[in-house]
Order: sequence, then C-alpha cells, then structure tokens
Amino acid sequence: MSAFDKYLHAVIVRAMGEAQEDGSATIDAHHLLLSLAADQGTTAQQVLVSVGLDRAAVRDALDREFEHSLSMVGVSPAAYDLPRPSRASEQPKLGASARLALDRSFASARKKDLGSAHLLLGILQAPVGTVPRALALAGVDQAELADRVRQTLNSQDH
Repeated sequence: MSAFDKYLHAVIVRAMGEAQEDGSATIDAHHLLLSLAADQGTTAQQVLVSVGLDRAAVRDALDREFEHSLSMVGVSPAAYDLPRPSRASEQPKLGASARLALDRSFASARKKDLGSAHLLLGILQAPVGTVPRALALAGVDQAELADRVRQTLNSQDH
C-alpha cells in the first residue's frame, strides 16, 4: 500500500466517523471536507484555515446549510425541538458525492503525486451540492478557494 493509499484510508476513516455522528448511512463529500479540515498540518488543512475554515468553522457552515435547506421548505429548526441525529449503527458506505469528489481528485494528478490538496480540490470542484451551498453561506468563494488550492499545488511542483 502506497503512502497516499494509507493517507486516503485515514481520511475516509475520519469521514466515516463524521458520517456516523451525523446519523448518515453514507459518507458524503461534506464528511470528507470535515475530515480534511481536521487533519492538522496537511496542505489541505492549511489552505482551509487560510480562509477561516478550521474544522469547527466547516461544521458551523454545514449546520447553517442544513438549517437554510430546512427553511426553504418552511421548517424552522428554532420553532421545533428537533432531536440530534442518532449515531448511525451501521458502517456508512461511500455516497455518490464522495465518490465523485474522489474521482475528480484522482483525475487531477498521477497517483504518486496525489496528496491532501488534490482531495480538497476534488471536493471543491463540485458545481452543486451541500459543500457549495455551505461555503456560499459561510461567505467563502468556492472558485477562489479552488484557485488557491491550484496555486498551492503549482508552487509545490516547482
């Protein structure tokens, strides 16, 4: 198993824990984002922190996205005493958004060159979904953040 394979496994295991905490049956792109944001010292984590997105800020943005989505259908979490999700009892499987993010990541470089920033870029390249909505609500320009990741990757190549 390559160093990247071991790293990817660790990212997915952390994302699985995030999905279980959410009560989700699937590991989605936003769980991968939470995992990357929590991975101290990596390029992805440093880029996220540079725009004010540590793990707690990512979680807050995702919570705001959830509340916003509910409000779009007329449900106000403040008006109801909604229970926290139950921790998933089954092991979550990779969901469609996570698979697509990983596919985009793998397409961005040769396997031997892949790292945390490539994973982040794969997540940020999603045109729609939970992550783009959460970033927008947090005031983060997704395209600018993706450009920052690309610039970081280009500077590492030189």
